Amino acid sequence: MTIAQDKLSDYPSKKSLKPTVFWRIGGEIPESLKWSLMSLSIIIPLVLWALLSSLPTVSDVFLPSPQSVIQALIKLFKDGFLIQDSLTSFGRVVGGFFLGGLVAIPLGILMGTFPSIRSLTEPIIGVVRYMPAPAFIPLLIIYLGIDEASKIALIFIGTIFFNTLMIMDAVKFIPKELIEVTYTLGGLRKQILFKVITPYIIPNILDTFRINMAAAWNLVVVAELVAADNGLGKRILLAQKFLKTDEIFACLIVLGLIGFALDLSFRLILRFTCKWSLEQ
Repeated sequence: MTIAQDKLSDYPSKKSLKPTVFWRIGGEIPESLKWSLMSLSIIIPLVLWALLSSLPTVSDVFLPSPQSVIQALIKLFKDGFLIQDSLTSFGRVVGGFFLGGLVAIPLGILMGTFPSIRSLTEPIIGVVRYMPAPAFIPLLIIYLGIDEASKIALIFIGTIFFNTLMIMDAVKFIPKELIEVTYTLGGLRKQILFKVITPYIIPNILDTFRINMAAAWNLVVVAELVAADNGLGKRILLAQKFLKTDEIFACLIVLGLIGFALDLSFRLILRFTCKWSLEQ
Protein backbone atom coordinates (compact mmCIF):
# COMPACT_ATOMS: atom_id res chain seq x y z
CA MET A 1 0.00 0.00 0.00
CA THR A 2 1.39 3.40 -0.96
CA ILE A 3 1.56 6.40 1.38
CA ALA A 4 -1.26 8.13 -0.53
CA GLN A 5 -3.46 5.03 -0.24
CA ASP A 6 -2.64 4.77 3.44
CA LYS A 7 -3.73 8.38 4.01
CA LEU A 8 -6.93 7.89 2.05
CA SER A 9 -7.78 4.90 4.20
CA ASP A 10 -7.89 7.18 7.25
CA TYR A 11 -10.97 8.98 5.87
CA PRO A 12 -14.42 7.37 6.10
CA SER A 13 -15.72 6.02 2.82
CA LYS A 14 -18.98 7.26 1.36
CA LYS A 15 -20.66 3.99 2.32
CA SER A 16 -19.65 4.42 5.98
CA LEU A 17 -21.40 7.82 6.26
CA LYS A 18 -24.84 7.62 7.78
CA PRO A 19 -27.57 8.91 5.47
CA THR A 20 -28.97 12.24 6.64
CA VAL A 21 -31.24 14.97 5.36
CA PHE A 22 -31.13 17.64 8.04
CA TRP A 23 -27.30 17.71 8.27
CA ARG A 24 -26.69 17.39 4.54
CA ILE A 25 -23.67 19.43 3.44
CA GLY A 26 -24.49 21.38 0.29
CA GLY A 27 -27.13 20.33 -2.17
CA GLU A 28 -30.85 20.74 -1.58
CA ILE A 29 -33.24 19.52 1.11
CA PRO A 30 -36.82 18.36 0.48
CA GLU A 31 -39.33 21.17 -0.01
CA SER A 32 -41.46 19.89 2.87
CA LEU A 33 -38.51 20.12 5.28
CA LYS A 34 -37.51 23.51 3.90
CA TRP A 35 -40.93 25.07 4.46
CA SER A 36 -41.30 23.41 7.87
CA LEU A 37 -38.01 24.89 9.07
CA MET A 38 -38.90 28.31 7.65
CA SER A 39 -42.23 28.21 9.49
CA LEU A 40 -40.54 27.22 12.74
CA SER A 41 -38.16 30.18 12.44
CA ILE A 42 -41.23 32.44 12.78
CA ILE A 43 -43.42 30.36 15.08
CA ILE A 44 -40.82 29.68 17.79
CA PRO A 45 -39.96 33.39 18.45
CA LEU A 46 -43.68 34.28 18.45
CA VAL A 47 -44.46 31.56 21.00
CA LEU A 48 -41.56 32.64 23.23
CA TRP A 49 -42.69 36.26 22.94
CA ALA A 50 -46.27 35.37 23.91
CA LEU A 51 -45.11 33.30 26.87
CA LEU A 52 -42.75 35.96 28.21
CA SER A 53 -45.29 38.77 27.84
CA SER A 54 -47.91 36.71 29.70
CA LEU A 55 -45.78 36.40 32.83
CA PRO A 56 -47.25 38.44 35.72
CA THR A 57 -43.83 39.93 36.49
CA VAL A 58 -43.45 41.39 32.98
CA SER A 59 -44.96 44.83 32.47
CA ASP A 60 -46.74 45.78 29.23
CA VAL A 61 -44.48 48.82 29.01
CA PHE A 62 -41.43 46.54 29.07
CA LEU A 63 -42.75 43.84 26.72
CA PRO A 64 -46.22 44.21 25.17
CA SER A 65 -48.07 41.10 24.09
CA PRO A 66 -48.37 40.13 20.40
CA GLN A 67 -52.07 40.99 20.61
CA SER A 68 -51.27 44.52 21.82
CA VAL A 69 -48.80 45.03 19.00
CA ILE A 70 -51.33 43.83 16.41
CA GLN A 71 -53.88 46.27 17.83
CA ALA A 72 -51.30 49.06 17.62
CA LEU A 73 -50.61 48.14 13.98
CA ILE A 74 -54.31 48.31 13.17
CA LYS A 75 -54.65 51.67 14.96
CA LEU A 76 -51.67 53.17 13.13
CA PHE A 77 -53.08 51.89 9.85
CA LYS A 78 -56.54 53.33 10.49
CA ASP A 79 -55.09 56.68 11.53
CA GLY A 80 -53.13 56.79 8.26
CA PHE A 81 -49.73 57.05 9.94
CA LEU A 82 -48.51 53.57 9.02
CA ILE A 83 -48.77 53.91 5.25
CA GLN A 84 -47.60 57.52 5.20
CA ASP A 85 -44.55 56.87 7.37
CA SER A 86 -43.67 53.66 5.52
CA LEU A 87 -43.82 55.33 2.12
CA THR A 88 -41.77 58.28 3.36
CA SER A 89 -39.01 56.08 4.79
CA PHE A 90 -39.10 53.82 1.73
CA GLY A 91 -38.67 56.80 -0.59
CA ARG A 92 -35.67 58.06 1.35
CA VAL A 93 -34.01 54.64 1.34
CA VAL A 94 -34.57 54.06 -2.37
CA GLY A 95 -33.39 57.57 -3.26
CA GLY A 96 -30.13 57.42 -1.30
CA PHE A 97 -29.36 53.81 -2.17
CA PHE A 98 -30.12 54.29 -5.87
CA LEU A 99 -27.86 57.34 -6.12
CA GLY A 100 -25.12 55.45 -4.31
CA GLY A 101 -25.53 52.52 -6.69
CA LEU A 102 -25.17 54.77 -9.72
CA VAL A 103 -21.73 55.73 -8.47
CA ALA A 104 -20.70 52.43 -6.85
CA ILE A 105 -21.24 50.20 -9.90
CA PRO A 106 -18.97 52.00 -12.40
CA LEU A 107 -16.43 52.94 -9.72
CA GLY A 108 -16.26 49.39 -8.36
CA ILE A 109 -15.86 47.91 -11.84
CA LEU A 110 -13.10 50.37 -12.72
CA MET A 111 -11.29 49.73 -9.44
CA GLY A 112 -11.48 45.97 -9.91
CA THR A 113 -10.42 46.13 -13.56
CA PHE A 114 -7.60 48.68 -13.51
CA PRO A 115 -4.96 48.52 -10.75
CA SER A 116 -4.15 52.17 -11.45
CA ILE A 117 -7.69 53.29 -10.59
CA ARG A 118 -7.65 51.01 -7.52
CA SER A 119 -4.37 52.53 -6.29
CA LEU A 120 -5.76 56.02 -6.83
CA THR A 121 -9.07 55.57 -4.99
CA GLU A 122 -8.81 52.64 -2.55
CA PRO A 123 -6.76 54.46 0.16
CA ILE A 124 -9.22 57.34 0.55
CA ILE A 125 -12.23 55.00 0.42
CA GLY A 126 -10.55 52.76 3.00
CA VAL A 127 -10.23 55.73 5.35
CA VAL A 128 -13.68 57.27 4.84
CA ARG A 129 -15.61 54.00 5.08
CA TYR A 130 -14.49 53.60 8.70
CA MET A 131 -16.05 56.94 9.60
CA PRO A 132 -19.52 56.18 11.03
CA ALA A 133 -22.14 57.62 8.70
CA PRO A 134 -24.29 59.02 11.57
CA ALA A 135 -21.29 61.17 12.55
CA PHE A 136 -21.90 63.14 9.34
CA ILE A 137 -25.42 64.15 10.43
CA PRO A 138 -24.39 67.50 12.02
CA LEU A 139 -22.46 68.46 8.90
CA LEU A 140 -25.27 67.35 6.58
CA ILE A 141 -27.77 69.43 8.55
CA ILE A 142 -25.47 72.45 8.29
CA TYR A 143 -24.85 71.95 4.56
CA LEU A 144 -28.25 70.65 3.39
CA GLY A 145 -30.72 71.54 6.15
CA ILE A 146 -33.20 69.18 7.81
CA ASP A 147 -35.23 68.40 4.70
CA GLU A 148 -35.04 65.31 2.48
CA ALA A 149 -31.63 66.10 0.99
CA SER A 150 -29.73 65.50 4.24
CA LYS A 151 -31.44 62.15 4.88
CA ILE A 152 -30.83 60.92 1.34
CA ALA A 153 -27.21 62.09 1.55
CA LEU A 154 -26.72 60.14 4.80
CA ILE A 155 -27.88 56.92 3.15
CA PHE A 156 -25.68 57.69 0.15
CA ILE A 157 -22.61 58.13 2.37
CA GLY A 158 -23.40 55.10 4.49
CA THR A 159 -23.74 52.63 1.61
CA ILE A 160 -21.67 53.78 -1.36
CA PHE A 161 -18.27 52.75 -0.02
CA PHE A 162 -19.27 49.22 0.98
CA ASN A 163 -21.07 48.69 -2.33
CA THR A 164 -18.03 49.94 -4.23
CA LEU A 165 -15.52 47.70 -2.46
CA MET A 166 -17.70 44.59 -2.70
CA ILE A 167 -18.20 45.16 -6.44
CA MET A 168 -14.46 45.72 -6.82
CA ASP A 169 -13.76 42.38 -5.12
CA ALA A 170 -16.24 40.65 -7.41
CA VAL A 171 -14.32 41.93 -10.44
CA LYS A 172 -10.97 40.88 -8.97
CA PHE A 173 -12.16 37.27 -8.66
CA ILE A 174 -13.17 36.93 -12.31
CA PRO A 175 -11.08 34.03 -13.76
CA LYS A 176 -8.05 35.46 -15.52
CA GLU A 177 -8.38 32.74 -18.15
CA LEU A 178 -11.67 34.31 -19.27
CA ILE A 179 -10.00 37.65 -19.94
CA GLU A 180 -6.96 36.05 -21.59
CA VAL A 181 -9.16 34.07 -23.97
CA THR A 182 -10.99 37.27 -24.91
CA TYR A 183 -7.67 38.95 -25.68
CA THR A 184 -6.63 35.93 -27.73
CA LEU A 185 -9.80 36.20 -29.81
CA GLY A 186 -9.02 39.83 -30.57
CA GLY A 187 -11.07 41.54 -27.90
CA LEU A 188 -10.33 45.14 -27.00
CA ARG A 189 -10.34 46.72 -23.52
CA LYS A 190 -13.77 48.24 -24.11
CA GLN A 191 -15.21 44.91 -25.21
CA ILE A 192 -13.72 43.11 -22.21
CA LEU A 193 -15.11 45.75 -19.87
CA PHE A 194 -18.66 45.81 -21.24
CA LYS A 195 -19.12 42.33 -22.72
CA VAL A 196 -17.13 40.15 -20.32
CA ILE A 197 -16.57 41.79 -16.93
CA THR A 198 -19.85 43.65 -16.48
CA PRO A 199 -22.20 40.77 -17.42
CA TYR A 200 -20.13 38.34 -15.34
CA ILE A 201 -20.54 40.31 -12.09
CA ILE A 202 -24.24 41.23 -12.40
CA PRO A 203 -25.22 38.45 -9.92
CA ASN A 204 -22.58 39.74 -7.48
CA ILE A 205 -23.92 43.28 -7.82
CA LEU A 206 -27.44 42.12 -6.97
CA ASP A 207 -26.15 40.16 -3.98
CA THR A 208 -24.17 43.19 -2.84
CA PHE A 209 -27.22 45.42 -3.01
CA ARG A 210 -29.33 42.80 -1.23
CA ILE A 211 -26.87 42.68 1.66
CA ASN A 212 -26.19 46.40 2.00
CA MET A 213 -29.85 47.44 1.71
CA ALA A 214 -30.14 46.61 5.42
CA ALA A 215 -27.60 49.33 6.21
CA ALA A 216 -29.73 51.84 4.30
CA TRP A 217 -32.75 51.06 6.49
CA ASN A 218 -30.66 51.40 9.64
CA LEU A 219 -29.45 54.81 8.51
CA VAL A 220 -32.87 56.14 7.55
CA VAL A 221 -34.19 55.35 11.02
CA VAL A 222 -31.20 57.12 12.58
CA ALA A 223 -31.77 60.15 10.36
CA GLU A 224 -35.47 60.29 11.23
CA LEU A 225 -34.73 59.98 14.94
CA VAL A 226 -32.52 63.08 14.75
CA ALA A 227 -34.50 65.42 12.52
CA ALA A 228 -37.71 64.54 10.71
CA ASP A 229 -41.40 65.36 10.67
CA ASN A 230 -42.49 61.89 9.56
CA GLY A 231 -41.19 58.43 8.80
CA LEU A 232 -41.01 55.21 10.77
CA GLY A 233 -38.03 56.45 12.77
CA LYS A 234 -39.94 59.56 13.80
CA ARG A 235 -42.94 57.40 14.73
CA ILE A 236 -40.69 55.28 16.98
CA LEU A 237 -39.35 58.42 18.68
CA LEU A 238 -42.85 59.74 19.34
CA ALA A 239 -43.95 56.38 20.74
CA GLN A 240 -40.92 56.33 23.04
CA LYS A 241 -41.79 59.76 24.47
CA PHE A 242 -45.25 58.53 25.50
CA LEU A 243 -44.07 55.02 26.53
CA LYS A 244 -46.13 53.38 23.77
CA THR A 245 -43.98 50.29 23.54
CA ASP A 246 -46.59 48.49 21.47
CA GLU A 247 -46.25 51.11 18.73
CA ILE A 248 -42.45 50.80 18.83
CA PHE A 249 -42.75 47.04 18.29
CA ALA A 250 -45.31 47.64 15.54
CA CYS A 251 -42.96 49.98 13.65
CA LEU A 252 -40.05 47.56 14.08
CA ILE A 253 -42.14 44.74 12.62
CA VAL A 254 -43.07 46.92 9.65
CA LEU A 255 -39.39 47.76 9.10
CA GLY A 256 -38.53 44.08 9.17
CA LEU A 257 -41.31 43.13 6.75
CA ILE A 258 -40.36 45.86 4.27
CA GLY A 259 -36.72 44.80 4.43
CA PHE A 260 -37.66 41.15 3.95
CA ALA A 261 -39.81 42.09 0.94
CA LEU A 262 -36.88 43.98 -0.60
CA ASP A 263 -34.60 41.01 0.03
CA LEU A 264 -37.05 38.71 -1.76
CA SER A 265 -37.30 41.20 -4.62
CA PHE A 266 -33.54 41.12 -5.20
CA ARG A 267 -33.60 37.32 -5.09
CA LEU A 268 -36.40 37.21 -7.65
CA ILE A 269 -34.56 39.63 -9.92
CA LEU A 270 -31.48 37.43 -9.64
CA ARG A 271 -33.48 34.29 -10.39
CA PHE A 272 -35.20 35.68 -13.48
CA THR A 273 -32.33 37.68 -14.96
CA CYS A 274 -29.30 35.54 -14.07
CA LYS A 275 -30.51 31.95 -14.20
CA TRP A 276 -27.14 30.85 -15.48
CA SER A 277 -25.47 31.94 -12.21
CA LEU A 278 -27.85 29.79 -10.13
CA GLU A 279 -27.01 26.69 -12.10
CA GLN A 280 -23.29 26.87 -11.39
